[in-house]
Amino acid sequence: MSTGTLFDKVWDLHTVGTLSSGQTQLFIGLHLIHEVTSPQAFAMLRERQLQVMFPERTLATVDHIVPTDSQARPFVDRLAEEMIEALETNCREHNITFYNIGSGSQGIVHVIAPEQGLTQPGMTIACGDSHTSTHGAFGAIAFGIGTSQVRDVLASQTLALAKLKVRRIEINGSLPPGVYAKDVTLHVIRQLGVKGGVGYAYEYAGTTIEAMSMEERMTVCNMSIEGGARCGYVNPDAVTYDYLRGREFAPGETQWDAAVAWWENLRSDADADYDDVVVFEAADIPPTVTWGITPGQGIGVNEQIPTLESLPAGDRAIAEEAYRYMELQPGTPIQGTKIDVCFIGSCTNGRLSDLREAAKVVQGQKVAADVTAFVVPGSEQVKVAAESEGLDTIFEAAGFEWREAGCSMCLAMNPDKLQGNQISASSSNRNFKGRQGSSSGRTLLMSPAMVATAAIAGRVEDVRHHLPG
Repeated sequence: MSTGTLFDKVWDLHTVGTLSSGQTQLFIGLHLIHEVTSPQAFAMLRERQLQVMFPERTLATVDHIVPTDSQARPFVDRLAEEMIEALETNCREHNITFYNIGSGSQGIVHVIAPEQGLTQPGMTIACGDSHTSTHGAFGAIAFGIGTSQVRDVLASQTLALAKLKVRRIEINGSLPPGVYAKDVTLHVIRQLGVKGGVGYAYEYAGTTIEAMSMEERMTVCNMSIEGGARCGYVNPDAVTYDYLRGREFAPGETQWDAAVAWWENLRSDADADYDDVVVFEAADIPPTVTWGITPGQGIGVNEQIPTLESLPAGDRAIAEEAYRYMELQPGTPIQGTKIDVCFIGSCTNGRLSDLREAAKVVQGQKVAADVTAFVVPGSEQVKVAAESEGLDTIFEAAGFEWREAGCSMCLAMNPDKLQGNQISASSSNRNFKGRQGSSSGRTLLMSPAMVATAAIAGRVEDVRHHLPG
């Protein structure tokens, strides 16, 4: 097993004990909840007459079910209204801080915790959402959990978990123009497979990762789960500290130097032992598009959809299924595929820097006549910041809809859905069957800049041909 890694250090620091099952009882420093997976967990507490053990370590927001066009209450969708009402009641009864709509701090749970400075190096973080691995960008160990585990954390502030192996994923070199963090993570998943990370924590390292902003690192860590890993993280450094300094819940000036010294101590040792090491070169990563029904079915924008014969035997069954569902022909270029809907947003790519990159492509252009395109900021703070820079004006002038904060079409537990067999260019994280709200809807994952390019062209095109300058 690994030794001397940040994962090992944080795990050991948060170990409460070893259970008879051999699992570790792990203390959870920050518990994030939202409206979808928490109602049943709170009901379980009531059945057992239990209270939330550490409400000050729990933070709530609403994101999955909120409409992004009109957020007037009550919601038109009665079930959505019941879910937000339940969260409001549960937070009030248990004295949990709730960032509700209109608070100025509401948004996608994996966007708001970092921007508030709640996510910090060396923490253990849990949330009833798959993409909790996002928070690992700060040098935290963050787990997506199920509803019964949400109950356990509420009641005990601990989780029972088996310790993971650690794989170091090293990426070196400068990313070429038109290649973004989203392309990096799609490339890693393509190479290692959607099950390649099972049983592992991924440590992202190398000069490419070191050069990334915090928002780019969050994109990479966000999709660790899509490669089968339980969590993914980046060792904290000056980029991390610069991002955190001055945020509401970050250490204050009198505590700052001591905090940074502690965080530095948590970094993986130079002689740390890993269970596996994989190395990639940034120069080999193209703008990447998924063609199938898993995030691992990705290709470079200038490549052709793989033929059955070109794939490993173990990948052929899912490829045949993807050909049928996606209605795409093997051996044909992905570039030129007609697009019906373009979605920029999600916990993967709904941050300010994502919107800026898309706006660079969009400025002065017009959305294709037969394309519906919209932008959904990841939080109320992102929306305000983007509007202060005039990004909303750029998008609206081009024909995009500018929406309120929420998860939106990433998973379509709200009014934002594909219709029929529409095909979507999406900056979100999953392209599963029916993921975007239609049982026959089809999703192509790509970077926000690539989505913007598709919106203007009406089809998949290489963003490198549309970059300004």
